Amino acid sequence: MSGTGRRSSPSGGRGAASRPAGKAKGGARSRTTPEAKANAVARRRRLAAGLLVSVVLVGFLLVGVFPSRAWLSQRDELSTRNAELAALEGEQAAIDDDVAELQTPEEIERIAREEYGMTRPEETPFRMLPGAVPPVDLPDSWPFTGTEDWLNR
Repeated sequence: MSGTGRRSSPSGGRGAASRPAGKAKGGARSRTTPEAKANAVARRRRLAAGLLVSVVLVGFLLVGVFPSRAWLSQRDELSTRNAELAALEGEQAAIDDDVAELQTPEEIERIAREEYGMTRPEETPFRMLPGAVPPVDLPDSWPFTGTEDWLNR
């Protein structure tokens, strides 16, 4: 063993791992076999096919799936808004009916009589007083003794 920490080998310190790629033992270039070339070509084809499939899948997602999700959400939003519009149009039709009814002389007279107490000049107005308050009916036990008479005066 030498003091540098390397193990010595019969080839003068150069192991098989330290040879440059493509060089054989004697320094001559190794020749690739037809099988190795076929494997390399097949490997490249698989890589190209995988890359092509990935690009097609990403393209499909960008063109097909994401816009479809947006279209579906917009369609749902549109149906919700159409339902709201239909409800508002119904309310507007009811309000239009009320406006048309409020402009008739009969409705104007009814409101004037009921809400404002108005009468025609030849009529005599009179008002009814509210009914009497019903008497308080309490039990004849201790805390209520005499209270009923006092409340019903």
